[in-house]
Amino acid sequence: MLENNKINLEKDDLEIFLINHLDKIYAAKSMLVSELPQILDNAYFSDLRGAIYETVEDVKKQMVRMDEIYQIMGAAVSEGNSNGLKGLIDDSFKDIGLHSSNPELRDMSILFYLHNIESIEMASFQILEMLAVKLKNGRIKQLIKQNYEEAKADRTLLLLINAKYISTV
Repeated sequence: MLENNKINLEKDDLEIFLINHLDKIYAAKSMLVSELPQILDNAYFSDLRGAIYETVEDVKKQMVRMDEIYQIMGAAVSEGNSNGLKGLIDDSFKDIGLHSSNPELRDMSILFYLHNIESIEMASFQILEMLAVKLKNGRIKQLIKQNYEEAKADRTLLLLINAKYISTV
């Protein structure tokens, strides 16, 4: 209910919301960990290979933090309805595959989609961090903020690589 411009939800509802949306991000990250290494060796730009490797390592750390959040909340990872982000990632890898005969264009596609995925994750982590504040759980807030900061750093790296290669085209 909206009262005095504030959302007044029960703590249980907020926790369920947080877990449901954490599940969606977790499913997407699981997919990235399995899919990104497959394109790592095929990346044409050496900077991109490094960025993909760094992204995979960061995603693994983020998943460990998310596992801790699940543990704190007494919840388990659920596949549930995670088609949104997973669908985006699946579509991204299909589009990347369309450019397999043109390494430069393929790498630009990789950069484009990874940048978009990181942006969505950043936005998601920002909202979940606000929820953690509302739930008055400092540890969960800290873990989510660390994931946000890593996603932000990865997105910035991808943007810089994009700018480098687009400006040389």
